[in-house]
Amino acid sequence: MPPQNAKERFSNRVADYVRYRPGYPAGLIDVLRDLASLHPGTKVADVGSGTGISAALLLDAGCEVFAVEPNADMRHAAEVRLGANPRFHSIGAPAEVTTLRDQSVELVLSAQAFHWFDVAKSRAEFSRILVPGGFIALVWNVRQTDSTPFLRDYEALLETYATDYAQVRHENVNEAVLRGFFAEGSHQRRTLPNAQHFDFAGLRGRLLSSSYAPAEGQPGHDPMMQELRRIFDANQRDGAVDILYDTEIHIGR
Repeated sequence: MPPQNAKERFSNRVADYVRYRPGYPAGLIDVLRDLASLHPGTKVADVGSGTGISAALLLDAGCEVFAVEPNADMRHAAEVRLGANPRFHSIGAPAEVTTLRDQSVELVLSAQAFHWFDVAKSRAEFSRILVPGGFIALVWNVRQTDSTPFLRDYEALLETYATDYAQVRHENVNEAVLRGFFAEGSHQRRTLPNAQHFDFAGLRGRLLSSSYAPAEGQPGHDPMMQELRRIFDANQRDGAVDILYDTEIHIGR
């Protein structure tokens, strides 16, 4: 089960989240076209839409987007960014009770959010709001942890200083959970490369956008920042480091 403060734990992270969280590769839209029948005009429930990172991609593809987000601060950031688009609809609600009408969307997409949901309740809710034959897409940017010396050092930093890192990692949504969530035989998976290139200020913002990283003034923050400086200096090339991701896309009915 997700932690009890899941809906509010990003409220003090919004500015860093907007600036430093990774987007999604353009190929995501191609995968959704191929496997989930996405097309201009598709009605999409972007559930756990956060600051609008995935909603922006969907709007650029011509979709009508119902951005469902319970956190008011994150929702406001999305409204500032995307609210002028008439195909963007901001909805303050959780994944388990979206308030959308029965059979009102053709695709439910959850990007970097499903691991916060109650699996059984969200499954029932998605079934309710989807049209017959509609699709669900679950998307994560999965940070590589062992492919470069810097990424190994960064993972070690999180394991040392992050508060509840092991409990809230999206990797906790394993294959058994996904098999139980999707209709039997409908689950398809695709993986795309993704990356971010950071100077130290950007790396600091990326770390502090994570809800498990101690914020300024919290225990562990100062030694964590000292260690971040050390591993940056040890691994940087031309004043920057790379965070590499595998963008995992799970699609089914």
